[in-house]
Amino acid sequence: MPSPSPVRARLRALPAVLAALAVVVAPALVAAPASAADPTIVINEVESNGDDTDWVEVYNVGSAPVDLSGARFRDNDATREPWTLPAGSVVAPGGFLVIDQASGSNPVGFDFGLGNADEVHLYLPDGVTEIATYGWSIHSAVSYGRCPDGTGDFATTTVSTKGAANDCDLPVVLNEVESQPESGEDWVELVNVGSAEVDASGLMIRDSEDDHTFTVPAGTTIAPGAYLVVDTLGYGLGGGDSVRLFDGSTLLDAYSWTAHAAHTYGRCPDPRGDFAATTGATRGAQNLCAGVVIDEAWPGGADVRVLDAEDTFAGDLSGLDWEPSGSAPLGTLWAVQNGDGLLYRLVAGATGDWAPDTAGDWGAGKTLRYPDGAGAVDAEGVTVTGDDSAGGVYVSTERNNDASSISRPAVLRYDVSAAGSELTATHEWNLAPDFPGLGANAGLEGITWVPDGALTAGGFLDGVTGGAYDPADYPGHGGGLFFVGVEGTASVYAYALMADGAFARIATIATAFALVADVQYDADRGGLWVVCDEACDGRIAFSELDPGTGVFASTHVFERPSGAANYANEGFAVADDAVCADGAKPTFYADDADTDGFSLRQGTLPCEATGGPGEPTPTPSVTPTPSATPSASPSVTPTAAPTSSPTPSSTGAPGPAGDDELTDATRGAVDGPDSVAAGQTVTVYVGTQYAGQTVWVWLHSTPIPLGAQLVAADGTVTVTLPAGVEPGTHRIVVLDAGGEVIGWTEVTVTDALAVTGADGSAVALTVGGALALLIAGAALLLLRRRASRV
Repeated sequence: MPSPSPVRARLRALPAVLAALAVVVAPALVAAPASAADPTIVINEVESNGDDTDWVEVYNVGSAPVDLSGARFRDNDATREPWTLPAGSVVAPGGFLVIDQASGSNPVGFDFGLGNADEVHLYLPDGVTEIATYGWSIHSAVSYGRCPDGTGDFATTTVSTKGAANDCDLPVVLNEVESQPESGEDWVELVNVGSAEVDASGLMIRDSEDDHTFTVPAGTTIAPGAYLVVDTLGYGLGGGDSVRLFDGSTLLDAYSWTAHAAHTYGRCPDPRGDFAATTGATRGAQNLCAGVVIDEAWPGGADVRVLDAEDTFAGDLSGLDWEPSGSAPLGTLWAVQNGDGLLYRLVAGATGDWAPDTAGDWGAGKTLRYPDGAGAVDAEGVTVTGDDSAGGVYVSTERNNDASSISRPAVLRYDVSAAGSELTATHEWNLAPDFPGLGANAGLEGITWVPDGALTAGGFLDGVTGGAYDPADYPGHGGGLFFVGVEGTASVYAYALMADGAFARIATIATAFALVADVQYDADRGGLWVVCDEACDGRIAFSELDPGTGVFASTHVFERPSGAANYANEGFAVADDAVCADGAKPTFYADDADTDGFSLRQGTLPCEATGGPGEPTPTPSVTPTPSATPSASPSVTPTAAPTSSPTPSSTGAPGPAGDDELTDATRGAVDGPDSVAAGQTVTVYVGTQYAGQTVWVWLHSTPIPLGAQLVAADGTVTVTLPAGVEPGTHRIVVLDAGGEVIGWTEVTVTDALAVTGADGSAVALTVGGALALLIAGAALLLLRRRASRV
């Protein structure tokens, strides 16, 4: 069956959102202890790769409650001390229990991660007698679940349903509707949002009348991510009408409208967003939506090649960074390995291969330690400053693997000239106060450094002061800012890191991705590469600094090279133009999964002088629908990468709203904290219907611009109040791209806090706002998936 509508999916997920994060328990039940002789407990669903935490759901197929208190749980590592389920872990008949990973907001959980190829084992309290187990060879695009619950075979689910009934419906949804084409027939577009080909035979499309039915012909299949356009409905779609998708008598998906669209109605963003009026018809292709950048073909070569000898790395190779030689000879690649906390210096061989430098104790990589000389650094990203490692190598990390249940999103600096097989950090900037509740395995992934000169030349907006970025405001921060990508928020943050350990968040950059795996500054192009891994089918976005707004925004989203498999690329680096040959230069990819025994691959990108991403082409206000020739049966149109139709860069901020526009009618349409200290960062809920769109945020009474923000998939934006705001009652006002008021909310501003690591914490929403986020934006668990969507 096709997947439920986003609204239905959110409602189905709501019980899981409201449930306790560690385990779903029924303490009032009188339950018998689990027994191997009575195997009524089964593994029911496994999430290893996309929610804020890894988790396993068990199900009771029996007729009596089962007490799992004291049961032991582990992954495939038999040497690991199993985690013990807490008292009260009772599973009702036909009920679920979630075994969750520990996080900053949920300390009661297991303290290890579930891998790309892994197993889960549940034992009786003796730690020997196995109750249930399940294993997999690769991360699921969503989750693995039994269908039906408890007794069915495992399959890739349509959406994860933590603590609720599994959803294994056919992953096909309505995607675009044309009810008034300029020529030809009305048409409906379906899309496969799953990771495998599906058989759409027999699905029925109806309008608002039950006797108006089109049946998809036998033998019709839809490839993953591909579209099926039906233009032979046999009936017309009206100005006020509906489209409904059925499997037999079961309604699978539906959309209704009250008037013809100027172009079409489509999901925005395609294919998981809510329906909205598009900016142009895109029959059989990605929808054109205001504020959403269209995918493009990779501008470099179609193929990638392996660079490392087989089994050079054991897996978990993560961040990469390129240190130029300063001339035509190839430079140095820096790489980190997260599992073992290793830093590698890689050099090119005579045959074009790359391998760890064998000089200076670098042959096996160097083990990274925290400033106290201890710990196991979960190294995820790496960068140098000023293209020169003599100034230190900086590593972004999620946690100390010796205390893996505790979030420690930090930047560490290392002097790589030191001898020996271990390196002790000279500095640490622990950003945890800025990320309360961040999961231990959802922290800092990528890191890059951008020189101050490039930022000031582009008019970079300082979110702390509300004005143009002035490096002098941050004494001791060096010559540039560090941009870090955070997996759990799917955003990039700009930081000034001071020599004394203090730090200040200068900007927040939302992305179009479900997560951020790496971020790289490209000095030749003057922009940021933002990388998503296999969860987004290897897509990479390019963000440029808009001089009109001072904000980085995505101008391109590129598919992976067409000849490359969907590797778990957690690292990405681009060589400099000095090494260009035949108009191209190398790009580098780090495969965390060590696919087929190889972790390092190389592609190409045009040199800036011969054409790179270039200037974006504005999205057309009208895209005529192609003339359609009716056919006897629909055709499956594979996902097409448009040549270029990205969203235009903003040309300037809309002015502030007038007081007469801030009425009771618009009050409460957005939500934020009740109070905040000047200089702090706040999260404002705008609404999931604005996901992927650019909005403008102002602080009133005397209007102060807080900048343009891209609304995240969960409907939120993050802004920083200027440190000089006068204490008292103010209003946070959010405008759409056209300057219309979306909504406003009151906030009490208190005295500014000092800009230090300890005080620059983000502000939580009010209880009412949090409930609004749960109810109106419960899709957070669904949208922040490591599934293939951007």
